Amino acid sequence: MAEPPVSFAGLLRGLRAGARLTQEELAGAAGLSPRAISDLERGMVATPHKDTVRLLADALGLGGWTRVEFEAAARGHVAAGRARGGGTAAATRTLPRDIASFTGRRDELAGLAEAAAGSGEVVSIHAIGGMAGIGKTAFAVHAAHQLAGRFPGGQIFLPLHGHTPGHQPVSPIDALASLLLTTGVPAGQIPADLEARAGLWRDRLAGRRLLLVLDDAASSEQIRPLLPGGGSLVLVTSRRRLTALEDAKTISLDALPPGEAAGLLVRLAVRPGLSSADPAVRAITRLCGCLPLAIGMAARQLYHHPAWTAAGLAAELAAAVDRLELLTTENLSVTAAFDLSYGDLTSGQQRLFRRLGLHPGADIDRYAVAALDGTDLTGARRGLEALYEHYLLTEPAPGRYRMHDLIREHAQLLAGRLDPEGDREQATGQLLDYYQRACAHAQALLARHAGTTPTPADGTGPAAIPVLASQEQALGWARTERTTLLACLDQATAAGQHARVVALTASLAAVLRYDGPWDEAIARHAAADRAARRLGDRPGQAGALTCLADVRLATGDYPGAARDLQEALGIYQDTGDRHGRAMALVLRGNVRRMAGDDRGALADLREAAGICRDFGDRRGQATTLIGMAGAQLLTGDYPGAAADLQKALGICRDIGDRRGQASALADLGNVALATGDYPGAARNLQEALGIFRDLGHRLGQVQVLTGMGRVALATGNYSGAARDLQEALDLARQMGIPLDVSAELDALRNAPDPAPG
Repeated sequence: MAEPPVSFAGLLRGLRAGARLTQEELAGAAGLSPRAISDLERGMVATPHKDTVRLLADALGLGGWTRVEFEAAARGHVAAGRARGGGTAAATRTLPRDIASFTGRRDELAGLAEAAAGSGEVVSIHAIGGMAGIGKTAFAVHAAHQLAGRFPGGQIFLPLHGHTPGHQPVSPIDALASLLLTTGVPAGQIPADLEARAGLWRDRLAGRRLLLVLDDAASSEQIRPLLPGGGSLVLVTSRRRLTALEDAKTISLDALPPGEAAGLLVRLAVRPGLSSADPAVRAITRLCGCLPLAIGMAARQLYHHPAWTAAGLAAELAAAVDRLELLTTENLSVTAAFDLSYGDLTSGQQRLFRRLGLHPGADIDRYAVAALDGTDLTGARRGLEALYEHYLLTEPAPGRYRMHDLIREHAQLLAGRLDPEGDREQATGQLLDYYQRACAHAQALLARHAGTTPTPADGTGPAAIPVLASQEQALGWARTERTTLLACLDQATAAGQHARVVALTASLAAVLRYDGPWDEAIARHAAADRAARRLGDRPGQAGALTCLADVRLATGDYPGAARDLQEALGIYQDTGDRHGRAMALVLRGNVRRMAGDDRGALADLREAAGICRDFGDRRGQATTLIGMAGAQLLTGDYPGAAADLQKALGICRDIGDRRGQASALADLGNVALATGDYPGAARNLQEALGIFRDLGHRLGQVQVLTGMGRVALATGNYSGAARDLQEALDLARQMGIPLDVSAELDALRNAPDPAPG
C-alpha cells in the first residue's frame, strides 16, 4: 500500500527546529527571503521550485535518504527507495560534545548515576533547573556522556528553544517530527497529528533504553508528549520549575561553591601560574556571583588579553558601576541571558522584579513585598511564586526569598532605566514605612516599659504587618530582619531622612541591646541623637539618649551613661514625658548602684516605680522592682530584695513577660547564693538560663552562667564552675562586652585536686 504524501511544510519546520535555526537564519543561509520561508512553512506554496528546495537542503546540511525524502516531499511524493521498503540510518547518538572544563556538581551527578542504574522498566525523568547562566545544559550534556554506556538504545539531544534569541519555542508536534526522523522513521510515515506522532514515538522506542536530553524547555506541556516509554532516562533543562511534569525529579543547580568557581576560572583562563588560591581569582569569582556563565566570560577576557592581570580585572569589576556591562564576550553577555528570563514574565511580574531590585536587604518576605509593590499579601505571594518558578528567586528559608547578586543588579538597572524616579521613591517609601511600623510593633513587645516605643514618623504605612503575639516571636522576627532593618537605616541616613532615622533606630533598640555588637549599637543611637538634634526633635533626642545610655551601662561606661541620662531627664522634665522619665530613672538608678550610690539608686528606682503605678504600666513596675532588688542586694537587705523580686516575678508571669521572668529568677538566684542557699540558687538560675536560651538573650545568658559558675565553685563542683564560666566568657567575647571573672578563675586555679575515686 502506498504511503501518504509527506507534508513539506511540517517537515521543513521540524528540520529547521532540529538545526536550531530561526526562519531569518535559514533564509540567510539559503539566500532566500524570510517571507519565502514563512510561506513554505505555512503551506502557502504547494510545489516549491527545485532550486529553492536545493538551497534549503544545502542550508540544512541534508544528505542521504533525508535529502531524498525532503526533495520528494517538496514534490508531494514519497521517496522511491522508501516506498520499496528502503531505510534511513538512525542517528541515535546526537549529543553535543562534552566540555573538558566542566567543574563540580559531584552530588548531582552521583544522584543521576544512581537513578540510571535503578530505572528498570520505568522511564526516569529529571528536570534540571536553575537561573540563566548556571550551567544547566553543560551539566545535562556532561551527565549524558558519563551515562551513555548504560543506554545502548541511543543518546539523543533535542533543543527546544524555550529561551533562544530569535527562536519561538519548538512545538511538541515539530519536536516529535524531529525525534522520529532522528531515529530513522521515514518522513512519509510520520503522522500528521500530535497524538499519532506521540504514539509512534513511544512504539518506536519500545524495548529500547534511550537517554533523551530535552534542552531549554519552555513548559511541562511542551515536554509531556515527547516522553518515551519505560527503561529510558530523560534529562530536561529549563529556566522554569516544571511543577506540572508528573513523576519528574527536580535537580536545582545553584551557584558553584567558591573553591569550584575559582577552579573553573583557572581552567578556562589557561594562565601559567594562575592558581585557584590566588586572592584575585577568588575576588573575580565572587564578583561574578560564582555563576558559571559570568566566570566563563571573565576567564575568556583573561585568556584573550595576555597583558591583563587577574588583580586588575578584579579591581575593575569591583569598581564598576555596572558589572554586567563588563561580563560580555563577542555576541554573548550575562545581561542578554537574564533578559530572556525577564521577557518570559507578565508586565506585573516584570514590575515586581524591578522593584525587588530596590530592596536593600539580602532576602524578603511577602509582607515587605506587599508594601514594596503596593499590593495585598495574596498578590505578593503570587508574584513571589511566579519569580521563584522562573528561577529568578531562591527560597533559602520558608517564606524568605533571595536574589542572586547579579540578578539583583540586573533588576536595579532595569528599574533605573524603565521606572520614573517618582515611582521608585514611592515604592521605597512604602517599604521603609512597613519596616518602621513592623519594627515598632516588635519593639513594643520587647521594651521594658509600656508606652515607650515611638510611632512611625513618616506616613501611616501598610496595614499588613506580621502577627507577633509574644516576645519570642517579636525577637525572632527582629533577628530575622536585622540585616535588612540596618540596611534600611543606612538608606534613610544616606537620604537625609532624619525623622525616619530617629524612629527606626528607636524601634531597633531591643535587638541592638540583646545581640550587639554594642559598639555598633552605640554608633546607631548616637547617629539617631544627631538626627533628632538636626530636626529639633526633643522627644526623639531624649529617646535616643536613653537608649544610648542603656548600652553604655551594659558596656561598663558609667560616666557616659550618667551624662546621657542627665540630658535625657532634663528633656523629659521639659516635655512632661513621665513614661520616658521612668525609663531614664531606672537606668540612672542602675548606674548609681554600679557606682556604689545605693541611696541615690533606690531613690531613682522608687520614683520610677511610682510613675509606673500611676500609668498602670505593670511591665515597668516589674522592671523597677528588679532594679530596686539589685540595690537592696548590694546593701545586704536580702529579705527586701527577695520580696521585691517575687513581686516582679508574679507580675511578669501574669503579663507573659518571659524576659522579665528570667531577670527576676536570675536575681533570686543571686540572693540565694548570697545567703548560702545553694540549691535554691542553682534552681532559680537554671530556670532563668532556660528562658534566656529560649529567647536567644545572650546578655542574660552571660549573667546567669556567671552566677551558676559561682554556685558551682562554692559547692566544690570545680568542673561545672569551669564549664559555666568559660561559656560565659565565650559569649561575652562574641558580644564584645567586658566580663570580669578573674577572682573566680583564680579560685579555680587554687582549688584542690579532686580526691581519688
